[in-house]
Amino acid sequence: MSRTAHAIADPVVHRAHWRDPEDDQPRLECGVCGVWGAADTDGASIVALGLHALQHRGQEACGIASVHQARFHTERHQGLVGDAFGGSDLSQRLPGSAAIGHTRYSTAGGGFARNIQPMFADLDSGGIAIAHNGNLTNFHHLRKILVGEGAIFQSTSDSEVILHLIARSRKAKIVDRFIDAIGRIEGGYALVCQTRSKMIGARDPLGIRPLVLGRLGEAWVLASETCALDTIGAEFVRDVENGEVIVIDHEGLKSLKPFPERPARPCLFEYVYFSRPDSVVNGRSVYGVRKAMGRILAREHPAEADVVVPVPDSGVPAAMGFAQESGVPYEMGIIRSHYLGRTFIQPSQGARQKGVRMKHSPNRSVIEGKRVILIDDSIVRGTTSVKLVRAVRAAGAKEIHLRSASPPILYPDFYGIDMPSRDQLLAANKSLEEMRQYLEVDSLGFLSVDGLYEAMGAGPRDPRHPQFTDHYFTGDYPTRLLDREIEEGGREEAARQLSLLVSA
Repeated sequence: MSRTAHAIADPVVHRAHWRDPEDDQPRLECGVCGVWGAADTDGASIVALGLHALQHRGQEACGIASVHQARFHTERHQGLVGDAFGGSDLSQRLPGSAAIGHTRYSTAGGGFARNIQPMFADLDSGGIAIAHNGNLTNFHHLRKILVGEGAIFQSTSDSEVILHLIARSRKAKIVDRFIDAIGRIEGGYALVCQTRSKMIGARDPLGIRPLVLGRLGEAWVLASETCALDTIGAEFVRDVENGEVIVIDHEGLKSLKPFPERPARPCLFEYVYFSRPDSVVNGRSVYGVRKAMGRILAREHPAEADVVVPVPDSGVPAAMGFAQESGVPYEMGIIRSHYLGRTFIQPSQGARQKGVRMKHSPNRSVIEGKRVILIDDSIVRGTTSVKLVRAVRAAGAKEIHLRSASPPILYPDFYGIDMPSRDQLLAANKSLEEMRQYLEVDSLGFLSVDGLYEAMGAGPRDPRHPQFTDHYFTGDYPTRLLDREIEEGGREEAARQLSLLVSA
């Protein structure tokens, strides 16, 4: 059966991403944006600008739902925001002073279009649209229960579970039904919902996924990052707090704390890789944190070298910090093309290989005959790193000292990051020396976990009460992983039954 046919036929596939073997970057699955109370019918136009700024959080699909005179208007498209919502007629296509939007790194194949958000449903109290950033760790469990109760699912997305939970709540008011629903979900999430008369925002109890609140004149804005507020021209008000529910309607803004308070544990990978460097996440400048990571990395893993070279673009701030701390000159020794299509959509292996080389081109004039310190934001499987190292070596580098501005990635993620399984993670399967040999470098160094915490301005990591979500480095998952526990229990039971059959 083809990959596309399988994606359509199997209704329980959850975020089953097909990825080319050459694609070695972790992917964050989405970004959200919403506006309430925009002038005239400009809600969708404002949201589209916000989604432009959040394009780095998802580049395969996008959607907007607007409300005008108590009627919903929705559009959902494959492709980039500019292609889908760049027309001057947007306010006619999606009228209304209130709108929410979503940009997504989505499942592949013909079945993925049904997972594009915002998702919409008609309830007895009226329509509701939902945009979701993150991942539910009890999705399969809830879905099985809901299907057993007669629910009919139109997608394979965990976001649809939330809609079903809202629809089935016995609470009278929509806000209470929303709170009732999110009280049953687990994992990391930031939600923006739109009804006929309200916009609702929520952040998971640990604040794993980010969500910020802004003001644009008299309008309110919710978005995944502050860079979206900057692009819109909105003023940053504050971060939505962990476990907080924001309700915005014609009476103004109301903050609710419906669940027991817990210490926040925001995701460290937002700072390592995902957030735009000009964003401020949980009160910390992403650019400033990344430069600090580079400075600390230089202290932890110095090298005798002639030039510091970043892997663009996400490695640039860390490389600047490394160069400033070490005194080794910083140069753009690798030039990235921003106009090349995604390498995995090329038609053949040979074309993909050429695409990889075209995306990152060594600058021979900078690196030839030099001892190079190569700074990357992180190393996942190492396949991209090997290609870059070979290209830099072919351009005449005398030595290559590879440095990662994050600790070794040892464990997969279950909170909204598409990351390889543990048996595909380089650091989980090889020693430091084995990794150095595999990557074909003269030396290799990773930022320590405590070094990353220092860059965050948080001091050393508290092993009893970690200040951040850092399981990809430590294996310390901040929530129960119910779906995984059930899956592993099923495998263990199947193995036990097989053993009984064999022994019989």
